[in-house]
Amino acid sequence: MKSLNGTVVSAKMEKTVVVQVDHTTRHRLYHKIMKRSKRYLAHDDHLEAKIGDKVRIMEMRPMSRLKRWRVAEIVERGEVAEVAAREIDSEYLALHREREAPPAPRAAVEATDGDAVDREQAPTAEPEVIEAAEAVASTEVLAEEVPDEAEAEEQTEKS
Repeated sequence: MKSLNGTVVSAKMEKTVVVQVDHTTRHRLYHKIMKRSKRYLAHDDHLEAKIGDKVRIMEMRPMSRLKRWRVAEIVERGEVAEVAAREIDSEYLALHREREAPPAPRAAVEATDGDAVDREQAPTAEPEVIEAAEAVASTEVLAEEVPDEAEAEEQTEKS
């Protein structure tokens, strides 16, 4: 009977494991050595194989549409992390969200036309940029209130 050695990559099914068998082959034209892998569904009667285990699988009669191999023996036990990947991801995302959290809402700012503008609705900018824009707006308002010299002369001539 034919037998292959591989690594268990999934053990989520009942009495079935997915075994990945790696082999190397040489390209026929370029002669480069390439690594190839194939996944086989294997029957595990005793539910002994876990993810990361090195196992030997043997050919057998078809058990289902895709399952034609069985786990003959566990060659070497694999080491699996005790912490689930989802927990690590959630911790990392929580730290990342804290760093990129938006700043606390600020008080309303008086606009040049007298309407109150809420900073949450206004586009966010650096405080220095906002102060500079407010200073320019206040000088524009002052310039509108003070008449030009030519206008002042015309007013004096009329009166």
